[in-house]
Amino acid sequence: MRKLNVIELNRISVEQYKQSRKTPLTIVLDNVRSTYNVGSIFRTADALRIESIQLCGITPRPPHPEIHKTALGAELSVDSQYNVSTLELVNSLKAKGYIVMAVEQVEGSISLPKFADEMDKLRAKLPDATHLAIVVGHEVHGVKQEVVDACHACIEIPQYGTKHSLNVSSAAAIVMWEISQYLHSIDI
Repeated sequence: MRKLNVIELNRISVEQYKQSRKTPLTIVLDNVRSTYNVGSIFRTADALRIESIQLCGITPRPPHPEIHKTALGAELSVDSQYNVSTLELVNSLKAKGYIVMAVEQVEGSISLPKFADEMDKLRAKLPDATHLAIVVGHEVHGVKQEVVDACHACIEIPQYGTKHSLNVSSAAAIVMWEISQYLHSIDI
C-alpha cells in the first residue's frame, strides 16, 4: 500500500469548510483547563465537521499558540464561542431545541455502544430537537454536577483497565466519532 499525498487527500480550504454542511453536533467544554486538550478537540471537530465548539468558564480560547500547536489551524475552521457559564449555555441550548448530554460516569448513564438505541428514545420524547450538544469537563473534576443535572442524559465510555477515566480530548474524540456516525446514519 502507498500512502496518499496531500493533493490526493482532497483537503478542503478553510473557506470551503465554513460553507460546507456540518454535522449537527456542538461540543461544550466545561472548564477544560489544558490548551493542548482544547486544541486537540478543535482538530477532531474539524475532521468530523462538527458545527461548533462552545468554550466555557476557565477553558482557554483561541487565538493561543498552544491551542494552535495541537489544533494545527482547526481553530480557524471550526466555529467557536466563549460562554462564562456552562449551565446558562446548556439551558440556552435546550431552549433552542438541542438534546444536551454530558460525557460523565453517573448513575443511569448511557453506555456509548447503546447510544443509538437510547438516542432514538430521546428523539421520540423531544421530536422537535434537530441538534445535539455534548458536554465534556475539567480534566480532574469532570463535568460540574449542576451541569450534569441540567442535561437530558449522560454518556459513559466503557473502560476495562485499572483507570476509570480517559483524557478529556481522547474521550471527546471517541464520543464525537461515534455520535457523528449515528447522526450521518439517520441523515439529520
